[in-house]
Amino acid sequence: MTDATLIVTLTAPPNGELSSLPAAVRALEVRADLLGDVDPDGLRQRFAGELIYSLRSRAEGGAFEGSPEERRRRLAGAARRFDMVELGADDLEPEVLAAVPPGRRLVSWHGPSPGLEGLRERWARLSSVEARLYRLAPEASRPEEALAPLRFLSGLGKRRDVLAFATGPAGTWTRVLAPRLGAPVACGGLTGNGSGDPTVAQLVADYGLPALAPIRELFGIVGRTAGRSLSPRLHNAAYRALGVEALYLPFPVEGFAGFWQEVVTGLDGLGWPLRGLTVTSPHKEAALALAGEASPLARQSGGANTLLRHDGCWRADTADADGVVKALERRRVPLAGMKAAVVGCGGAGRAAAAGLQRAGADVTLVNRGAERGAYAARLLGLPFIPLSELRARDFPLVVHATPLTAESPFPVEDLREGGVVVELVYGPAPTPLMTAARARGSVAIDGREVLLVEARRQFRMMTGRSMPAGPARALIGSPGERPC
Repeated sequence: MTDATLIVTLTAPPNGELSSLPAAVRALEVRADLLGDVDPDGLRQRFAGELIYSLRSRAEGGAFEGSPEERRRRLAGAARRFDMVELGADDLEPEVLAAVPPGRRLVSWHGPSPGLEGLRERWARLSSVEARLYRLAPEASRPEEALAPLRFLSGLGKRRDVLAFATGPAGTWTRVLAPRLGAPVACGGLTGNGSGDPTVAQLVADYGLPALAPIRELFGIVGRTAGRSLSPRLHNAAYRALGVEALYLPFPVEGFAGFWQEVVTGLDGLGWPLRGLTVTSPHKEAALALAGEASPLARQSGGANTLLRHDGCWRADTADADGVVKALERRRVPLAGMKAAVVGCGGAGRAAAAGLQRAGADVTLVNRGAERGAYAARLLGLPFIPLSELRARDFPLVVHATPLTAESPFPVEDLREGGVVVELVYGPAPTPLMTAARARGSVAIDGREVLLVEARRQFRMMTGRSMPAGPARALIGSPGERPC
């Protein structure tokens, strides 16, 4: 299969970013509805590829609100200066088609997900007009909706002039798979646009595009914030380095049951069986409940952050315990007899507490809500105190296992000087807790260190092979970098 062509969407004036685009980018789509009519000659001085003019209307998720006459005039003018012009369904009228030759037409539809049959109906309308390229981009609010454009592409055979993918955070993974179903291009932003759509740099760094290496099976991460995880970058780089024919994808999910019932089965139907999942908040308990079998540690902690599929059966396990314990062992922190407070009694916190308990630490559970804290205490047989009663200075080891990144769940000035602090979350900059811990001379282990341990453990569980450690550490970067 040939490589995909990469197209960058320009939604804001570029400030030098064009010079740093990956060499594989062959086209720049200029959103004139957001930028106004940009001079293409100026862009050509900084970008050698093709230029696409887009004047997307409000009806299709854009910002253009002018009259039909103004729209026809601007599209006709763009056809004389741009290599391609995007035409929406309402533009397919004789006057516009006469002004935009077939070889310069990108005929598109954008809108809320209409399902598979709805996409076929829209395709029937779009395909009645000759064009160089066709694009259908439904917005998906759930991963189940994101399957429709992939099923649509699969039903077309191997046409090389049709692109279909889902927009929005729930659809990132469809942009990666669509070229493997015949779509000739993959689209990404120049910079992050706040919508959750990937940048072209992410498509290259995290998923190896434009190359379309063969894949036999899929893995992924499922959770509310899966789209911000560094795990796809780590796993996919390791697959490429080791020649593993697999792909690791992000599945941002609010409802786990719908994902489990629709997406797993749907990917099987497309010929890409999903073999393993990293599970993050808030789905660890649901993952354990839906699995056919579970490891003792997953059952003890009442949640799973890893699902593995063997011979049609899903097994629940957890790497959260290893993530904390191994990270501490690598820093030569003696755990036997150490007083430890685990703040946060969700699935990750319970697994971390279970791992520390097994390593001989004297663990106390801490949680803001008493009900969840009491539940964790019953599961693990450990003492629990409300967050309001926590005196962090009383614990040589504090593990932060809540989702908070912009603030600490307890006063940072209450930390013990020279203690040990472990954090399971990570953000675009050092968190207040990590900053305070380092200022007090503590051993500070941030979420990226924990992630690296867990990712390597899960990689072995999923593939039976070792993730190359040096490249993986370089890929996750420092806490000052943006987690993608």
